[in-house]
Amino acid sequence: MPSFNHKLNTQFTSAFDLLLQLKGLTGLTYLHDQNNPVIAFSPKAFLIIEHSTLQQFDRIEFDQYQKKIATSIIEFTNLNPTTPAKGNNVNFQGGYIGFFSYDYAAQQNINNTIRSQPCFFLGKYQTFLKFQNNAWYFHSDEDEAQYIYDQICHRLEQPKKNVKLNLVSKCHPRWSKQQYMDAFDQVEEYIKAGDCYQINLTQEFKAKVEGSLLGQANALWELTHAPYAGYLNINDFELLSCSPELFIEFQAERKVKTRPIKGTMPRFNDPKQDQISKNKLSQSEKDQAENVMIVDLLRNDLSVYAETGSVETTKLFEIESFNQVHHMVSEITATLKEEINPMQMLLSALPGGSITGAPKIRAMQIIEELEGAPRGAYCGSLGYFNFDGTGRWNILIRSIQKYQNELSMWAGGGITIASDAEAEYQECFDKISAMLDLLNTWQQSEK
Repeated sequence: MPSFNHKLNTQFTSAFDLLLQLKGLTGLTYLHDQNNPVIAFSPKAFLIIEHSTLQQFDRIEFDQYQKKIATSIIEFTNLNPTTPAKGNNVNFQGGYIGFFSYDYAAQQNINNTIRSQPCFFLGKYQTFLKFQNNAWYFHSDEDEAQYIYDQICHRLEQPKKNVKLNLVSKCHPRWSKQQYMDAFDQVEEYIKAGDCYQINLTQEFKAKVEGSLLGQANALWELTHAPYAGYLNINDFELLSCSPELFIEFQAERKVKTRPIKGTMPRFNDPKQDQISKNKLSQSEKDQAENVMIVDLLRNDLSVYAETGSVETTKLFEIESFNQVHHMVSEITATLKEEINPMQMLLSALPGGSITGAPKIRAMQIIEELEGAPRGAYCGSLGYFNFDGTGRWNILIRSIQKYQNELSMWAGGGITIASDAEAEYQECFDKISAMLDLLNTWQQSEK
């Protein structure tokens, strides 16, 4: 554990209020992390890819940075999985926090377009705040920990900040319904031709905005109650996660776990109707077939780096209920080979199979052809590695990205030969309609 630990004496108890007070600090991040909240800021160093260029910045004074010659991601992280993890505690204890965009991850295998915004960020965080025993604690193992603590306390003693986000126009789909149907039909033709057997077809919702995405973060988190919620801010780029999906959890003793989501039905206020919806999903042969395709894909992805015979499907077709939808979730576990670096394995496994389709490379090529715009951070991953190689990374679904004055969110689902176009189109809205409706309440009133 970090050497300097101190309980914060502050009026602010919610993560949202603390984030507002700390807004402006470089690399400000928040991870809900299955109800183990952590806020990190001013990393010791960070890597970022923007405009196709990898850059590294090292901190020279508190929240002041100098550009350095960039190292590779593997060299920068220098994870040490041989260091014994403290029990089964995977929660953040100091290490690397960041995100990989879908665009960046897909580029490892296909020739694709990169969205005009940061597509990768990774910071080395030795100083952070953590919510423990109903209070926030400051943790740091840096030499200047006391000075950083004083700086943070000073910011928290300032008058409460109020940050706003206003939509200049309503958040609307980039595609018409007919355009979605045309793309759906093309996917079906590819499936019939044998190119693929599942494609995760998604569509974008866009709006012009003013202000900061952080201003409405709390309302979105309270709406969704997502276990892998989070926030990241670097320069003009903001990323807000309301994700329910774990991509990979790296546990002690080289154990890994992935929990793909495939299969969705809406929630209802009426308990009987809600149970009918849940039962329909549980018994859906189409969704089970879709789910098992991705389970097989992820088993294959894990097996490349896993000890022979260690890959197991521990849960199949479980139904998990979230605020707006029921999801079908499965679970696969494995043990990594001793020589495998966890970051190497994560990079290879990205993007997650649940948001591409199968076979993965051909699926990504078809996505690039049909979707008409780069996904950016959507369907990428936000998460962390501790220095000992443990950590958690999500799948960035139900997530909003903002770059400069443009806001973007996406929704979609897996298309198979058994899919119905109308049902798949509706599923897009089942997944994000509540978030979309809430966003649109922040539209500026007409003058």
